[in-house]
Amino acid sequence: MDMILVKIFATALALSQVTTQPQAIKTQFDPNKDQDAVVQLLRDGCAHMKQAFDIESINIDDLIATALDDPKAMGTEIEAFHGLNFNDLSTAYQQFCKNEPIANPVVDMRQVIEFFNNAAADLPDQNVLKGKHLPSMSVVLDGSGRNFADVFEPGNRRVWISLADIPEAVQRAFVAAEDRRFYQHHGVDERGIIRAFMGDLANPRRPQGGSTITQQVVKNLLVGDDVTYERKIREMIVASRLETTLSKKEILELYLNSAYLGRGSWGIEMAARTYFGKSAKDLSVGQAAVLAGLLKGPNYYNPDRRPERAKERLAYVLERMQDDGVITPAQKDEALAAPPKLVAYEHPRRETGFHFIDFLGREAKSDGVSSLTARSYTVHSTIDAQLQRDAEAALQEGLARYELLTGRMQFRGPEANISDAIRKVESGNRTGTPAWQQALQSMRLPLYDVHWTPGVVLSKGGGKKGDETIRVGLPDGRILPLAVWSGAIRRGLGLYDVVYVHVVEPRSVDTKAKGKSAATNTPSTGQAQLRVRPTVQGAALVLENKTGRILAMAGSFSYPLSQLNRTAQTQRQPGSAMKPLTYLTALQHGLQPNTLVPNEPITLPPINDGIDGRGAISREYGGYARPQDYWSPRNADYNEGGLFTLRFAPPRWPRKSIRNACAIILSCLAPSRYA
Repeated sequence: MDMILVKIFATALALSQVTTQPQAIKTQFDPNKDQDAVVQLLRDGCAHMKQAFDIESINIDDLIATALDDPKAMGTEIEAFHGLNFNDLSTAYQQFCKNEPIANPVVDMRQVIEFFNNAAADLPDQNVLKGKHLPSMSVVLDGSGRNFADVFEPGNRRVWISLADIPEAVQRAFVAAEDRRFYQHHGVDERGIIRAFMGDLANPRRPQGGSTITQQVVKNLLVGDDVTYERKIREMIVASRLETTLSKKEILELYLNSAYLGRGSWGIEMAARTYFGKSAKDLSVGQAAVLAGLLKGPNYYNPDRRPERAKERLAYVLERMQDDGVITPAQKDEALAAPPKLVAYEHPRRETGFHFIDFLGREAKSDGVSSLTARSYTVHSTIDAQLQRDAEAALQEGLARYELLTGRMQFRGPEANISDAIRKVESGNRTGTPAWQQALQSMRLPLYDVHWTPGVVLSKGGGKKGDETIRVGLPDGRILPLAVWSGAIRRGLGLYDVVYVHVVEPRSVDTKAKGKSAATNTPSTGQAQLRVRPTVQGAALVLENKTGRILAMAGSFSYPLSQLNRTAQTQRQPGSAMKPLTYLTALQHGLQPNTLVPNEPITLPPINDGIDGRGAISREYGGYARPQDYWSPRNADYNEGGLFTLRFAPPRWPRKSIRNACAIILSCLAPSRYA
């Protein structure tokens, strides 16, 4: 038996159950004992589907006859039918739908049952969708109240909206476009499947799935979107079960908040804001129809790139809305005469503050908020947006310069090569802008938060007069000479390689020769200095002294390279940070600037001298601490001796001797002992 026929009849078994006995669906059958029961289910399902064909005024017998006479007329180009023997399909139709005796059955029921059992095993629990709120986008505002960052999980850039806040006409626009019998079927609409099937025969290049809104919710949230018969079996069964778990309103609310509608928007609320700059509750009929039309294919009907397709889809949705009695003919004509205007859109890209946003998420958890994406929040932060970017740029430049000046820089190759992108642009370039510039502007490097300028190698020298200068093009169109640090780097660069550069602008010699070199009085274009991502890491934290507010935070050289926030997630030795605390404590306990402090060896016992946490003397070691618990600090240079005043000690003692000095000062505070 052909495997394609096994899959079709296993899917038919699932369809038969959800349409004839939705309350008693079986997901496992015995391949030996249940063959007769499965045959009866298939016959019941076929009888049910024939009635649906009759309602749609389609003669199924004529359709089968046409398939036998001319298989091409039956859409053999449809991917789901590839490899199908239509003669076998006709024989199976006679067996299951006409109940005719077949001498040599073409359907092996054992194989069908085994395939169905495997596909229907371990189905997801539809109850998890009860009361479920999908991950949403939160907005983080900076210290001035301006938008600093949108926080959302990948594939979940949405703002949840209750169904009660969506106008009835907007709801009906989506139902009319995708599932006009939504309120009549029980999760799977056999009539919708038939209409989609007939549509596929007419135009196999634009396949129609026939999935209901309930099935789409199950596909999006539970079973995935694999294009397989197994997924379709699971989808139909879980959709039928979902109809008994959630009300139609709950299902529609999930659907309107989960569907992808293009422009990086999931859900109707985010789409309404992105396309029309308003909330879904304020959408007009025409605007609702535009969004509903995108459900079938946000890219294919993209109104930004495919306005004619989008207009045709708008007309289709409005026609369906009129047929369903949602709008009048006058409203339809008005919406078609003046199609809704879209607001300008730029794909949201953030290039700063990633460690800070992670820090906010951890702080929110400590305050009882499970996640910033659990719901749509507005977070008021203290961050200074410009200072944040400047702090990150300064840290990145500082780390790179440190490696360069200490001889630790290692060039491991370019960040990317855009040869293919340039060729693609050249094949259809009609703007007049150089192809390399368009390709460079449209690319996004992996280290999206590095604030150096990307440059593409346009020339490696070797021209006339022995010019060996490497030249790079910048996103703004300038072409500058590139300063590299070794011959190995020069040899490692190829044409159209992309590297990071630091642009050194030309210096003005005087007001009359501004922007010109002093020697030649010719325009000076500046220079691009190669920048290499460092291996050393660092961090930067800017606080407001009076309030402790965080104004800028950078936890590593680049967030994609290291998500560890070294300002908040690491513990380092205090080093010299202990000095002002030590001297301040000394002054608070009465020591004066002229107090004499001996620079002599000292050994300090542990705090409490062996007293346990309950105030009792520990019996172990005779009530005394162990020898290794005592602390004997020393100067790094082993120097000691002499008396110094408190005022004299910090600046005059060798820097490496400060540790011993601090320990001696602490000993002077006895008996308070480091309090």
